[in-house]
Amino acid sequence: MAELISDLVEAEGWQPVAVRSAEDAAGRLAERAFDLVLVDHNLPGMSGRVFAQKLRSTTDIGIVMVTAAGSAAERVLGLETAADDYVVKPFEPIELTARIKAVLRRLHPALKGERDPLTVHHEPTALRLGDWVIDLVNRKAVCTSHPSRTLTSSEFSLLEILAATPNEPVSRTTILEQLGAETDRLIDRNVDVLVLRLRRKIERNPDLPQHIKTRRGKGYILHQDPARLTG
Repeated sequence: MAELISDLVEAEGWQPVAVRSAEDAAGRLAERAFDLVLVDHNLPGMSGRVFAQKLRSTTDIGIVMVTAAGSAAERVLGLETAADDYVVKPFEPIELTARIKAVLRRLHPALKGERDPLTVHHEPTALRLGDWVIDLVNRKAVCTSHPSRTLTSSEFSLLEILAATPNEPVSRTTILEQLGAETDRLIDRNVDVLVLRLRRKIERNPDLPQHIKTRRGKGYILHQDPARLTG
C-alpha cells in the first residue's frame, strides 16, 4: 500500500518518503521538514491515531488519516483527535490526491500559484478572539497567553468561513461544501466535532462559548464584530 501511494503522489509531482512505523516517521520528521503526513491507523507499535495525536501536539503539519474503518464514528474520532482529513480504504486514487491537494492548499494558499478559495479578501483582515490574534491574510494564528498553541488547517479554514459573514449563521452543509468535503462522506457531525475542537482552543469556557455560538436550526455564527487590527 505504501509503495502504491508513493507512486501515486510522485505522479503528482510530490516527493514522498515511505516508512514502516510511527517511530520511523518521527525520526524522519526530525531530520527534515515535510508539508503533510499520511497516517495509516493500523501501524505496528504505536498506532496511527496515537502518532497523529502526538504529532498534532507539537506541529501544525497537514495530517490525512488512511484507514479501513469506514464508520462515521471512526471518521469523527479521527478528525476530533488530530487529522485534517480522512480517507477510507479502499479509495480511488483521484480521491486521495484531491484530499491531499485540499489540505495543502489550506496550509499553503500560494501553492502552485493558486490562492485558497477560503481566503478572505475583504474586511476584516484580522480577528481578535480572546487571547487569539487571527491574521486572515497571511493565515497565521497567535495565542498571546500560550504562544505554543496552534490551529490546524481545518480549524483555521472554519474560522475563515465564519469570518466571511460575521454575526450571521452559517449552516453545517455550507461549511462542509466550503471545506471541500463530500457531504456523503463527511457528515454534519464532523462539523460539530471541528467546532468543538476550535472552541476548546479559543474559548475561555468551551461550554459557554462567547465567540462561536450555535444558532439552533441555522448552524454556527461568529458572534462578534471582528476587530480590525493594524501594524
